[in-house]
Amino acid sequence: MRIMTAATLAALALAPASTLAQPQPAAPGNWFPSRYGADDQIGAMNLLTPEKVLEAARLVTRGQVYRLGVPVGRDTPAFPPRNAAVTVMMPDQFEGAVVPGANGPSENRMSYADDMFTGWLGVGSQIDSFAHLGIDNVFYNGNHARDFIRTTGVTKLGVEGIPPMVTRGVLVDMARARNKPMLDEGEVITADDLRNAMREQGVTVRQGDVVLIHTGWVELLERDPARFGKGEPGIDNGAAEFLASLNVVAVGADTWGVEAVPFRNPNRVWEGHQTLLAKNGIHILEVMDTRALARDRATEFLFVLGQPLLKGAVQAIINPIAIR
Repeated sequence: MRIMTAATLAALALAPASTLAQPQPAAPGNWFPSRYGADDQIGAMNLLTPEKVLEAARLVTRGQVYRLGVPVGRDTPAFPPRNAAVTVMMPDQFEGAVVPGANGPSENRMSYADDMFTGWLGVGSQIDSFAHLGIDNVFYNGNHARDFIRTTGVTKLGVEGIPPMVTRGVLVDMARARNKPMLDEGEVITADDLRNAMREQGVTVRQGDVVLIHTGWVELLERDPARFGKGEPGIDNGAAEFLASLNVVAVGADTWGVEAVPFRNPNRVWEGHQTLLAKNGIHILEVMDTRALARDRATEFLFVLGQPLLKGAVQAIINPIAIR
């Protein structure tokens, strides 16, 4: 997430899902303790039951697999000062030497390469944990930054605590809804926009789903990366509240921050993130490559994500899979 212009920068239970209590989104100013309990750390992921997984698995009828992540490298645009780089080395193999054995060069002439990753975890396709963004230094379920955020890693709410995300995914194609290949930077998607597009495209959101929004913006990642990183279309806070009311486990888009940038009100920044992450315990998925799903007019699919278990991290580079 988070690439902004200089102007913006200022600124389990085991019961079947159908029988679970239907939690309501947190009321403004009264968003903790969590509806899932004062000690909860997984938020809406509590809604992912074995029955929900089986429901999602039944969507696989053709064996078609979609990669939702994008390649990440040195040239991937990211929110300053973020960057990512892979450095490849061949240790102890200087000037074409091979790995040594017990006495001199190995008889089987063994060679190998290793790599080192240097960079930020909020580059390219990524998941936001609940430790990523809060309200006045308070994060999901009333956790204050001073109590759990350390330079060596967060002591709770880190990505390693996110359960595997295997559930039903749905796609809302806002580019098709607006009859154009790509929405514009700053173009806002409201709750009513989502409702209308869902109705027209036959999309039904159920408890425990992952909702992905296609805007066409990801196309710029290859064609015009500078423009990709300067702004984006996306939801407003009202749309975030609407999605939270549907009891989803994650909201994603083919943009780097899911919300519309530049912000309509430059003095209210990333409010949708606060609604989803801090108030409702709903993960955010950014830079999802939804092009193939949109091209095939897929509306529902099995969504699978097992994020890297990086202890204490607040974000992670990911490559989710959609299967139909």
